[in-house]
Amino acid sequence: MLFGKKTRRIVRLLIVEDEPLVAFDTEHFLRDEAFEIVATVDRVAHAMAAIEGEEEIDLLLVDVNLADGSGLDVARVARGVGIPVIFVTGECPIGASEVAVGCLSKPYAQKSLLGAIAAVESMLDGKPPKRLPSGFNLFETA
Repeated sequence: MLFGKKTRRIVRLLIVEDEPLVAFDTEHFLRDEAFEIVATVDRVAHAMAAIEGEEEIDLLLVDVNLADGSGLDVARVARGVGIPVIFVTGECPIGASEVAVGCLSKPYAQKSLLGAIAAVESMLDGKPPKRLPSGFNLFETA
């Protein structure tokens, strides 16, 4: 198909965010953009259970500072099972590049979130991203 839409590699997302309004907005925006939200959780334990569960997950969006612990712990487990992680946080933590593929600074525009996901998708496809959105650092490159 010459002009058809490209098939997405990243479809199923897990959102780990303890700020209710941010979690709600992100979930609904991404659903409107045709992503499947496996779950939206606000605790490290719930994120770990989702990662270790039966649902297939293509990408995690993880806040670093959670009420019951650190998103770094979530990212370590996700990386161990081969799921890429984008930290979505006010300040990218030291050591983030060891466990995540990128970091998107809060607050961010919805367009920047889509651009960050697209950049990770390009990287996973072995291609350099066309451009990086404002506030996004991509740690791994193809």
